[in-house]
Amino acid sequence: MTTVAIWLRTLRVTQWSKNAVVFAALVFGHPTITHAIWRSIAAFLVFCAISSSVYILNDWIDRDRDRLHPTKRNRPLAAGQVSSPAAITVSIALAAVAFLGSWLITPLLTLVILAYATLMLAYGMKLKSVVLVDAFVIAGGFVLRAVAGATAIEVPVSSWLMLCTMLLALFLAFGKRRSELVRLSDGAAAHRPTLAEYSLPMLDQFLIITATCSIMSYGIYSFTSDSVPENGSMMLTVPFVIFALFRYLLLVMAKGEGSTPETLLWKDTPLLLAVVGWSITVLTVMIIGT
Repeated sequence: MTTVAIWLRTLRVTQWSKNAVVFAALVFGHPTITHAIWRSIAAFLVFCAISSSVYILNDWIDRDRDRLHPTKRNRPLAAGQVSSPAAITVSIALAAVAFLGSWLITPLLTLVILAYATLMLAYGMKLKSVVLVDAFVIAGGFVLRAVAGATAIEVPVSSWLMLCTMLLALFLAFGKRRSELVRLSDGAAAHRPTLAEYSLPMLDQFLIITATCSIMSYGIYSFTSDSVPENGSMMLTVPFVIFALFRYLLLVMAKGEGSTPETLLWKDTPLLLAVVGWSITVLTVMIIGT
């Protein structure tokens, strides 16, 4: 494997797709400034930098534990492909770029970036070992991404956007825990202590609850939010959301997938088509309705 490929894996470039939540405010927030698109792109890049910085640091902290995992043992730090000094140096450099870049966009964004970095570092060092709290911290990271997008383009932070983001993130987090529990079996607790306190029936219930709440909150949002067209056309996007959640449930509960949600999206064609269809429909509805 080339040095470039190793560092791309170390940065976890495939997980940058999570940062696309930053663009939600651009679509739903009705920005009035002409440079909103460029600010959103800049905020996305800033979040890519800070998230990679945190990923590297957490991988460095978890390198011994990751060696016990069937797939995470292949991560560059766990496999010894990247040295600790090099990893720490790159992590610090990326954090510096993120803080400087966010400050140039708006100082308020720097506060959001700082909150995200603090939360994720706390997760890596302690909170990921606290049952249920681990999932809510992950959800908090996604909510901060949505807040960052709104802050960057200076539009109000929608309560509906935060609620839908939190519920969907919890859904994905519980799906990830279920997949890990199935895949690691007896060695699950050795890799992630909270897995000893989760059970498959419990996680199945959490998945059903969060999926149901996600559908309900998004459905209500599509009809009542002030940020969507008054003609109710946003309801056309609801079937895509329902299909995507049901498809993900099928993949997690019937096929044991879901340990890496960010890559599952690209591997599963029906799920990807649902997301693409939702995106196109949302953009069409918002453009025509404004």
